[in-house]
Amino acid sequence: MSKFKPSVAAAVVIANMVGTGVFTSLGFQLLEIRSPFVLLLLWAVGGLTALCGALSYAELGAALPRSGGEYNFLSRIYHPSAGFISGWVSATVGFAAPTALAALTFGSYLSSIFPLFSATGLASALIIVLTIVHSLSHHSSGGAQTLLTWLKLLLILGFSTLALALSTLPQAVSFSPRSGDLELVTSGAFAVALIYVSYAYSGWNAATYISGELENPQSALPRVLVASTSVVIVSYLLLNYVFLRTAPMDAMAGKVEIGFIAASYVFGEQGAAIMGTLLALLLVSTVSAMILAGPRVLHVIGEDFPLFHRLSAVNSDGIPVRAIVIQACVALAFLWSASFESILIFSGATMGLNTFFTVLGLFVLRWREPQLHRPYRTWLYPVPPLIFLGITGWTLFYIVMQRPAEALVCLGIIVSGIIFYRISLAYGAPRRP
Repeated sequence: MSKFKPSVAAAVVIANMVGTGVFTSLGFQLLEIRSPFVLLLLWAVGGLTALCGALSYAELGAALPRSGGEYNFLSRIYHPSAGFISGWVSATVGFAAPTALAALTFGSYLSSIFPLFSATGLASALIIVLTIVHSLSHHSSGGAQTLLTWLKLLLILGFSTLALALSTLPQAVSFSPRSGDLELVTSGAFAVALIYVSYAYSGWNAATYISGELENPQSALPRVLVASTSVVIVSYLLLNYVFLRTAPMDAMAGKVEIGFIAASYVFGEQGAAIMGTLLALLLVSTVSAMILAGPRVLHVIGEDFPLFHRLSAVNSDGIPVRAIVIQACVALAFLWSASFESILIFSGATMGLNTFFTVLGLFVLRWREPQLHRPYRTWLYPVPPLIFLGITGWTLFYIVMQRPAEALVCLGIIVSGIIFYRISLAYGAPRRP
């Protein structure tokens, strides 16, 4: 049976991270924050959080090398029930909802240029086509993902370079700290804005979902997680600098299609249409990566729980086709039923909760199993996991305080996971990973 190369895992991480969030979040942030320094600081803090999370996951992934991401880690560290609830969250929201968001952003960009097509119709077609591609073999799935991700990085670099070079009237903004910035950084507005940034950085853990299908996972996974996350941090800072330098803040505030707006100020109406098309194509790799990684959670749940054993089925090349199709159906359901911002907030909250307890598990595992073989140990431990837990916990607190409706949806998904776990026990005890 073939395996994914480390380059494919790196492509999955980068493509999962660079998607809807970085091309939409700035518009929501500008509703409360107008300081360029604070806005870039948001993305730097979000990047630091993601990097600390990646360093923590690198140790867990090397010590517990099985596909499934948080499902695998929490089942092993805490209890099968914790892993099941985490897997339930990942399957229903963690991947399906962001897949729908990225596909809808793709459709929105293209439909604004080609009004003949509907955004939802284009998004649906993209999900269906990529589901077919990733259901064939490791070779076709991994090859397509690597190619799409390289194109994405080239598009980001090309867009940024051309926008800075061709902008005839750059915005008169200063990226130096100014009076009032300290109060802004410690405010609730900064914490709420971090919700959007955290969503944009989500996906740094994606390689852990396919580690069981990765060549030499114990040595490759740490390198993949840290290097890929670092590349994305640089890309995000560059993109947001370009957006703020090339387009007025008032024109972007509250808008979703930030890339298209920035391109219209630099390249004109026709040039913006071309760039909008390219930015839409850039999101194809994001949808692709989520369709590739997410179903591995359903697959390992099927291996461990008798009630869901049908999800463990694979084709001749080891591809979990049934799980891929089911996740695609859930993504299509989100696409056809929920609003953009509500999906973004509650999916960000549930994913943040998932990663919070996983990083906390690093301390638990070191205390409980000090003799466990660890091919990689988190650099500067315990500083990175503590930074991650502090920033993520602060963000989750403000979601509960300022967006209670989305927090209740998050709670409802967790409760439904508990219910399905109890039901599954009636069909047999889970296999301990």
